[in-house]
Amino acid sequence: MNHIRTIAKRELSAYFATPVAFIFIAIFVALSGAFNFYLGHFFDRNQASLEGFFSYHPWLYLLLVPAVAMRLWAEERKSGTIEQLLTLPITTAEAVLGKFLAAWLFCGIALALTFPMWITVNVLGEPDNAAIAVSYIGSFLMSGAFLAIGICMSALTRNQIVAFIAAAVTCFVFIMSGLDIVLGAFRGWVTPALVDTLASFSFLSRFSSLTRGVVDLRDIIFFASMMAFWLFTAVVVVDVKKAA
Repeated sequence: MNHIRTIAKRELSAYFATPVAFIFIAIFVALSGAFNFYLGHFFDRNQASLEGFFSYHPWLYLLLVPAVAMRLWAEERKSGTIEQLLTLPITTAEAVLGKFLAAWLFCGIALALTFPMWITVNVLGEPDNAAIAVSYIGSFLMSGAFLAIGICMSALTRNQIVAFIAAAVTCFVFIMSGLDIVLGAFRGWVTPALVDTLASFSFLSRFSSLTRGVVDLRDIIFFASMMAFWLFTAVVVVDVKKAA
C-alpha cells in the first residue's frame, strides 16, 4: 500500500503541476452547470431535481475522462521514464493501481466541486437528497470505469492522441450498447439472450438506475468489474511491453 500511495501522490501532484488540471476542472464544472440549467431546462421543469445534471455525465466523461487518462502511460513511454519507473522495487500492478487512484481522485475532486448545485436545489425546493447522493456515487463509479479503459488504452501506445481516441471510441461503444437503435440492429438475427447480454454492458442503463436513487448491487458490481478487468488488462499490457 505504501508503494501505491507514493505513486498516487506523484501522479496527483503531476496533474496540479500545470494549469491543465485547473482548466479541466473549470471546463467540467462549467459544462455541468450549462447542461443542467440550460440544456436540461432546469427552471422550465419547475422541479427541484438534478436529473438533468446527471443525465449528461456519461457524455461529459466520454470526452474529458480519456483526456485525463491518456498521459498516464503514453507519456511515460514517450519520455522514456517508464524504464526508470519499472526498475523501482514495485510491481506493475502497484504502478497501474497508483496511477489509477490518482486519476480517479482527480475526477472525484472535479465532481465534488459541483456540490453548489446540490445546495442550489435545496434552496429552491425539497429534492430527494438520498437519490442525489446515490447519483453522485454512481457518477464517481462510472468515471472510474471510464478511467480504467483510458489507462488500458494509454498503456497500448506512446501517442497520447491515439490513446485518447481509442479510449473515447471504446467508452462510446459501452455507452451506446444499451440503446434501442443499437439493439434493434441485432434483434431478429441473434438470440434474445445475446441482446440482453449486450444491453447489460451499457453504461447509460446502469447509471440511469442509480440516478433514480435505486441502489442495485448488480450495477455497483458491474462498474467495479469493469474497473478490475481493464486495470488487469493494463497490467498485462505493461508487463508484455516491459518484457519486449
